[in-house]
Parts: sequence; structure tokens; C-alpha cells
Amino acid sequence: MTDTTTALEPLVARLAETAPGLRVETGPGPTGLYAYDASNYRVPPRAVVFPRSDDDVVAVLRACRDAGVPVTARGGGTSMAGNAVGPGVVLDFSRYMNRILDIDPVARTARVQAGVVLDALRSATALHGLTFGPDPSSHSRCTLGGMIGNDACGNRSVRYGRTSSHIEALEIVTADGVRAVADRTGLRAADPNDTDAVQRVARVEADVRRLIDANLAPIRTELGRIPRQVSGYQLHHLLPEHGFDMARALVGTEGSCAVVTAATVRLVATAQASTLLTLGYDDVVDAAEDVPEILRWNPTAVEGMDEAIVATMRARRGPDSVTGLPEGRAWLYVELDGDNQAAVDGRAAELLHVLKAQGRMTGGRVVQSPVERRSLWRVREDGAGLAARLVDGGESWPGWEDAAVAPENLAAYLRDFRKLLAAHGLTGVLYGHFGAGCVHVRIDFDLATDTGRAAARRFLGEAATLVVSHGGTLSGEHGDGRARGELLQVMYSHRMIGAFAAFKEIFDPEGLLNPGVIVAPARLDADLALHAPELLPVETLFSFPHDEDGFAGAVRRCVGVGRCRSDTGGVMCPSYRATGEENASTRGRARLLQEMVRGGTVQDGWRSAEVRDALDLCLSCKACSSDCPVGVDMATYKAEFLHQHYKGRIRPRSHYSLGWLPLTSTLAGYAARPVNALLRGPVGKLLARLGGVTTKRRIPAFASRRALRRALRTARTGEPAKALLFVDSFTRAFRPEVAGAASRVLADAGIPCTAEDDLCCGLTWVSTGQLSVARRIMARTVARLDNGDDRPVIVAEPSCAAALKRDVPELLGTPAARRVASRVHTFTGALTDLAAPGWAPRGLPDDVVLQTHCHEYATFKGRHPRDLLSRLGVRKVEEAEGCCGLAGNFGFEAQHYDTSMAVADLALKPRLDGIDQDRRAVVVADGFSCATQIDHLAGDRGIRALHLAELLDPADQPGETS
Repeated sequence: MTDTTTALEPLVARLAETAPGLRVETGPGPTGLYAYDASNYRVPPRAVVFPRSDDDVVAVLRACRDAGVPVTARGGGTSMAGNAVGPGVVLDFSRYMNRILDIDPVARTARVQAGVVLDALRSATALHGLTFGPDPSSHSRCTLGGMIGNDACGNRSVRYGRTSSHIEALEIVTADGVRAVADRTGLRAADPNDTDAVQRVARVEADVRRLIDANLAPIRTELGRIPRQVSGYQLHHLLPEHGFDMARALVGTEGSCAVVTAATVRLVATAQASTLLTLGYDDVVDAAEDVPEILRWNPTAVEGMDEAIVATMRARRGPDSVTGLPEGRAWLYVELDGDNQAAVDGRAAELLHVLKAQGRMTGGRVVQSPVERRSLWRVREDGAGLAARLVDGGESWPGWEDAAVAPENLAAYLRDFRKLLAAHGLTGVLYGHFGAGCVHVRIDFDLATDTGRAAARRFLGEAATLVVSHGGTLSGEHGDGRARGELLQVMYSHRMIGAFAAFKEIFDPEGLLNPGVIVAPARLDADLALHAPELLPVETLFSFPHDEDGFAGAVRRCVGVGRCRSDTGGVMCPSYRATGEENASTRGRARLLQEMVRGGTVQDGWRSAEVRDALDLCLSCKACSSDCPVGVDMATYKAEFLHQHYKGRIRPRSHYSLGWLPLTSTLAGYAARPVNALLRGPVGKLLARLGGVTTKRRIPAFASRRALRRALRTARTGEPAKALLFVDSFTRAFRPEVAGAASRVLADAGIPCTAEDDLCCGLTWVSTGQLSVARRIMARTVARLDNGDDRPVIVAEPSCAAALKRDVPELLGTPAARRVASRVHTFTGALTDLAAPGWAPRGLPDDVVLQTHCHEYATFKGRHPRDLLSRLGVRKVEEAEGCCGLAGNFGFEAQHYDTSMAVADLALKPRLDGIDQDRRAVVVADGFSCATQIDHLAGDRGIRALHLAELLDPADQPGETS
């Protein structure tokens, strides 16, 4: 293969000439982002290219061939085997080549570009009662191109099999830049009038036919033995009895033979009725023993997992995040479907009866609630991330995460596999597609030391021998990649390995397509991300108490599963959803921080401009700390980075104008009327520009100190206080009426309060990275609150409650800070946990439009306003499921205004636009920034957001007086 160190300048210049407008990125930022996928590997590319058309791909491949530069095609970057990283040019299809080109509901086919996300295709085909059968757990961000590369399967593979079973045709570009179409009968040039292409493609097909004819016996005996045999190349599809199906043969080649630009896929009808059973067992082996009986009932899914995943989910997202599981230490999900719900339910009950008679189950139930079903499927789908960083802080890694055997051999294989783990002193977290015999396991390898890597290598060799002895395959859907390519010689004969090499050489004679994968594989212990040089010395102000290696361990939480690249579900990541850029995702930022810590592509440490720029669009919403399966907390990492980056330097103007808002708002409160008058005029716009604040928003009016005293005075009840009402800076400065309403509601709920109205949580200094100041503010607050008083501390502003709950103990790191944090409740949480039994406010509306603050969503698990409103009798709660976009200081900063509004367009604005103008809209938003954004979006239509306390205020109820 040609030396990959060839200079890139001529290549970039040629692309500028042959593909005008093609986006080509080099430098430490892009190469650091794309050095990783979801595997154990780190291979920095030389450049990242974002094609918009097949012609762009042709131009790239021709230029790279002439320059001797390797090419790796990439979709969502969620590969666990190292299939989506490479040393030359990475082609990211997900950014622009993501269109659904055609859906034919009669023929039940769709034509899609390689970068189409699976969920986007499923949403579009659902309108016709159709779907794409394979459904990997990464369905919200994996692309069709990636699924084709790996021959992905998914949770319902017992019904729908592998991606290859659903491919009609592939549109490809060969290594030398020729466009072709691979279909069920062979290979043809995309343009029949291109004589050179026709001749080139004809030679390829003829050479492949000769290769198959020369290897009929090993292909027939070694390939296609079990349903999940993905390892190697699927040459059996080219046998005469299979019609020389070139499309299916190229599925699973991991971009090592050709680059797929589009595909025609087959669709299946969606089920009219379905139900889910959850079955409990003492261990996964017992669960596997029941799989053959379950398969007799023609299920759509049989999924398994062990207790470690469930425990981690509950610890990260609250005990109510997993409901509906029977007693046990391992579980199976069994889904049945049909045309009639009653019939499906009857089959489910009968199957449950049969399995009880088998005697292995510890319990089982039919899950009727759609909410419980969604919750349970999310646990399974987040398995890879949840298993990566467990509740006890332990880390586990892929590498042997995809082996498969015939389902009837699964129990025996698992029994022997657990013995192998024990013999090597390793622990594995097990989950996977038990109905298809495919086991995903993350193992606590030590990949950071020479001794640990050598031990992992020995284990993987023995594991390969073990699975082959059970008639199995190294890979069941993730592909071989860098993790298992070297082990193919354990599974296949020398003749078959030679046939694989010959097949690749026919398509890619110079070996430039995804080198190091499957053919001439890299060593499985080469290019490991944890094989790091001397790490950047990291002394931080945040303590990162849940990460053994502090900041370095915290940013290492990201293992690349990419849930932050989802467009729907949860709140993470608003900046990615608004921009579609990898460097605006939680994963992208975490990967650059990892590069910074290791001194890799990013070599400027805390002064790095690339890291600063990637963090710039982070809204500090904290949603990732809850939605990310491994608990990445980018808001905290950003605060620490900004503190270190600007230490001893001049900061952005908004850090002073907005970061010091608690102080300036206090001063403004002494002269609120003249200050507000001044800010409404030209001087206000001038001050905004000087302070780095956008002039496209109205500056909220400051409240006077007298207004706060009046609000609290009218709320006094004379009852002994059972709690402290922490009147935060935002409530104090801009909406003191909320403090009064909160005090009255809490008293009405049996929680009379006394107010603390001169303390601050330090949030604005945290979000702008002024951590030294934040610590001083927090220390003063903790000293006042930790005075022997153990009464609950109730905070009306969710972001301030989150700061007291999480930032204060992690920044101060003292027992006093932890004691105070343990007492903190949001307003919703206080009414949920502390209200008198039977408390029921009167006069509530039937319908509410709700915007939950991201910090409340992320930090106070299981204590959400939606649930409280429903319990109190509001019949319909329409929630804008996502970030409002203002996010504290973010949306007020001039350079972030457009992104702020783009985020609002994702969820909040459509909810507000959908409010019927003929009825009085009741909009609830406890966060000051959320309410401010709502006023900006819809205030001119008379829509104003109420704090929950204002909605429930007894002073505003019929028959009450204030």
C-alpha cells in the first residue's frame, strides 16, 4: 500500500478544482473528533470530507487513489469494532448525504442515501404502514450506510434477520472512482453510456465469478452456517444457487471493497398488534436455556440483559426509570405480534404459563402500559453505554462484544464463556439478542498498561477458539473491524482467508479502502485509545468525585455510542440538534477534551482554541448528565475548561456582564425604576453591545427591593416554619411575585416556610467558568445554611436548585456542602415529597403547556412538573420536550442568539405556535430563562409563562382573598 504520510496539500488543492464547494477539513479539531468511533481504537485521520453528492465521492476517491491516501467511509460513527476510523481521509455521509430519495409503498421499497438515519426512514415509511425491519439499539442515530457496512441486525432480528436480507441494490463508487450498481444478479455500471466504466465493472464481475468458481467447496461449507455469521465477507451470496447476489455480498464488507452512496431497501409491514413480556431469572444462563422454547412461539424479539445494566440505569436516572421488571438478576424481553390484540395477548398468557412450568423463571409478566414498554426498551437500547460505566464507577470495554452462536447452543456457550472470564480474572456485563444467539458483553479489560493489554490479547484469542468450538462466529452484527479481523484465522481456513483477500483485491487492488479491516488486518491491540502517552497534568477546581482519575476520568466517560446525535427522545444534545455538527455534540466535545488531556491532535492544553470553539455552543443544559448512558456532564467540563482557559487572561465581555448578574441585579434593585427606564432606551442597547449581549432581546425589567419585601410579607402565615425558601438571584431580581406565590402554596400544602433572600448559589459564575468567585459565593451560602438546621431547602428556580444540589458539593468538596445539598428540593420536588397527604389545590386548568427546565430534568430524577400536574388533576399536559434555547446566559450572548432561536424552533416554538388562540392558554415554566424565552417567542400574542407556584397560588383561586 502507498505510504499514508503523503502530503495532503496537493490533494486538497485538487479537490478544490474537481469538486468546487466540497467541504474539506483538516487540523487538530476535525481530526481529533474523527479519530474515534464507539470502539477501543483511536486512529486520527489526515482530513475529514463531507460529500454532498455521488460526484463529490467520485472526486475524492480518484484524488485519493492518485495521492495514495486511504479512505474510510463513515455514518453515525457508532461502530464498536473500529470500522469507522482510518488514517487517511474520512468521508462523513451523515452531514449532507442524508436524503430519502424515494418511497414506493406498493413495491414496499425505499431508495435512500447512505447518511440517512434509520429513525428518519422509519418515520417516513410509517405513514404508509411500513418500516425497515432491522432495528439496532442505535436506531436514533445510526445510518443506513453504517448498517450496510456492518450488516447490522437489531432487537427484532429473530423476525427480520440482518440488513443484507433487506437490500435490493447498492449504489457504489469503486476505489478508482467508478460509479456502479450492485444488485441481486450482479454488478453493472451506473451509466451504461460510460464505456470505460462499463469495461471496468465488467472486469470486476468476471474476476469475482472466477474467484467464486475456484472456491465453491469452502464457501459452501464455511460460510452461512448460522443466522448471525457476519464475520469475514459473505461470499456465499455469490454462489450459483443464490443467483450471484452482488448486493448482499457487499453488505458487511465494512467499506473495505467499495463506498456505498445509496441503497434500495425492502420494507416490511408494521404489526397491527403487539405485546411485551418481561421474564426474570437467577442468571443469564437460565434465561438462555428458555430461548429455544420461546422461539417456537414466533416472537419478534427475544432480548436479554443482566442486573448490572438495570442497577446503573436506576442510579443514573432514578428508581422510577425502570419499572415493569419481575424479580430476578437477569431478564428476557419477549415481544409477540399479530393482527389482533386479543389473540396476541392470549398467546402471551399461554407462553407465560408454559415458561412457568419449565421452572427456570423467577417471575414473569405481560407489560400492558405503553409508558412502561418505552421505559424498558430504553434500558435495553442504552445497554452499551450503561455497561460502559457502571454504578460502582467501574469501566468496561468492547472487543469481544459481538460473538454469536446458534440459539440452541447459547446456554452452553454462556456457561463456558463465564468460566473463561473467571479463569482470566475478568468481569463481563452481558446483554444482547438472545433469540438470535448474539451476546454483547463489555469486559473490564485493563487497556491502559502493557500487562493489561497482553492479558486482553490472550483472552481474546481463547474467546475466539471457544466460540468457534460452539459452532459460532466472532461477530454477529458489529462487524470484525480492528477488534476481530486478526482473529478471523481462528474461525476460517487459510483458503477462505485467501478468498477474502482476493475478493478485496479485485475491488481495491491498492488496498486504500478502510485499510486494517478484515483483510491484512491491523493487530487487535494496535492503536488503542487507552494506550496513551504522558497525560496532561490536570489540577481542577471541580472535584469530579465519581471519577477515579478526576477530570481525565470524567471526559473518558464518553465511549462514543452517540446518543447525543439523536434528533428525538430526551433533551440531549440541543446544540447538535440545531446544527447537525459533530463538534456541537456531547460526543464531539468529549473526544476533543480527551485529545487535550492526552496531548494528541490537540496540543495546546487548556489554552486550546479548538476545544474552546467546540465548547462555545454548549448550552450548559446538563441534559447529557442524565440522557447520556455513561453520564457525561459537559456543562461541568465546560465550566472547568473556561476557568482554566481564561485564568490570568481577559475574558469575553459577557462573562462580566452576565456572569456577575447577581451582584449587578442587587444594585439595580435599589433604583429599579430609573435603571429600567434607562435600559429601555438607546443607552440600554449601547450597554448591551458593550457587554456582549444581544440587542435582539428585551432586557428583563429589574424588580425593586421593596417588591420582594412586599411579596414575602403578604405570604406570611404565622405558622412555625418547616422549611427554608431559598429566594435565588433570578427570583429576587426579576420576579419576586414568584417567591410570594411559592410561600403561599407551600403553606397551603402543609409546608410553611421562612425565606432566605440574600444568598446566592453561584450559578452564573459557574456557567461562565469563574470558579474561584463561585467557590467564595458558595462557601458563604453553605456557612449560612449549614448551621445545625436540617429543614428542607426549597428553591423556586430550578437552575439554582441544581447548582446547590450538584455544583456546590462538587466544587467545594466539603461535608458541609454535601449536607446542604442533601436538603435541597425544587418547588416541584417539595410538593411531590413533602406535601400533606390529601393536599389538592383547586381551580386547576384542564390543559397546560409545560416547559421543564433542563437542569430540573437532569438533576432531580423522578420529580418532574409533568408528573405532579397529572397527579394534581390536570388532564392534559403538553410538554415541549427539549431545551428552550435561552439557557441562562447563553441565549443573551450576541454570538449565540441565532443558535438559541434554532434550539427553540425544535420543540418550544412549535408548542407555542400550536396554542389555540380562541382559548386562554396556560403555559407553565418554572425556569426564569424558559419563561423569558417564551415571552420573547409569544409575548406579543399575549402568552405569558407562569411559574408552577403562580398556577397553584391559593390567593388566585376562586373564593380566596390575598
